[in-house]
Amino acid sequence: MFQSNKQDVAERHRDNPLITPADVKPSRDDLEVIGAFNPGVFEYQGRIGLLLRVAERPHQEPGYISTITVHPDSNQLEVKRFHGTDPYLDTTDPRVIQHRGFLYLTSISHLRLAWSDDGEHFQIEPTPAVFPEGVYETYGVEDARVTEIDGTYHITYSAVSDHEVAVSLATTKDWQHYQRHGPILQPFNKDVCLFAAEDRSKYWMIHRPSGVMWKRNWMWISESPDLAHWGRPRCLAQTRMEAFDSARLGAGGPPLPTNKGHLEIYHGADEGHRYCLGAMLLDQADPYTITARSPKPLMEPIAPYEQKGFFGNVVFTDGGILRDDHIWMYYAASDTVTCLARIPLRKVWKHLEI
Repeated sequence: MFQSNKQDVAERHRDNPLITPADVKPSRDDLEVIGAFNPGVFEYQGRIGLLLRVAERPHQEPGYISTITVHPDSNQLEVKRFHGTDPYLDTTDPRVIQHRGFLYLTSISHLRLAWSDDGEHFQIEPTPAVFPEGVYETYGVEDARVTEIDGTYHITYSAVSDHEVAVSLATTKDWQHYQRHGPILQPFNKDVCLFAAEDRSKYWMIHRPSGVMWKRNWMWISESPDLAHWGRPRCLAQTRMEAFDSARLGAGGPPLPTNKGHLEIYHGADEGHRYCLGAMLLDQADPYTITARSPKPLMEPIAPYEQKGFFGNVVFTDGGILRDDHIWMYYAASDTVTCLARIPLRKVWKHLEI
């Protein structure tokens, strides 16, 4: 079921990738799914749920490049079509289209549920759970993290528009009805996950603002007494020169509770845009304090499906669960597919040298 390797501590599922774009029905017949990845992870009524990011684009015509946005008033999809020979068109980055000073994404994303009884085989719902709407989501909704607190599931996600990337919040109790709370952090911010003190006396938010002058991409942490008012921001972790996280880093899913502290699996990238996963242990009572951090990658892109895809050499996670002293980590490979790896906690502690 899981296969070990000599290059990192992750045991990859032998049937990876578990979910591919071909497994997901498009939200409209004139669209094609090009990515099913970066899932938020949670447990509900004895099942494992994934809240997938599903990236779609119009079927491409010869000689043209098309993308799609949401109208901020009607919430209807609108196709934008560019001639491939247009001298003002820049498509050097596969993720974006630049044209006459405007920037568009090459696809639009929504959030889609997938369910499993065993954590390995998933049934994907045929329609979106959270679809972009309004002025702050005209380019899509992306990369959900899910935190369950006292029966309410808090979904933080990136809201993308020409206003830049903000962080929005939705909540649900039954995964059928959603309350959307709108932006909770202004641009530019992303990679937000929430977690709570055991006695619910306070809550914490890990997030990643991006600097303007020095263009830093570092992890920060803030706290709240009520999940609505956030303060006491502090820089939690910085990039490290000549390391796997030398260019940027950000949270994965909500920290996992362990007897040693809050265990955060995070992503780090280098100057070559190679994304690996690392681990950091936050103090149980004071998560502003890191007590241990990966000296090298916990997991790196070594499998073929991790090295080639829409944006290659990427492993990226938005969440996992603890099962029998193992992390079951659901992760994206190459910004295209969803995969599963298992990591024994004893290997994490050895990796962190604690």
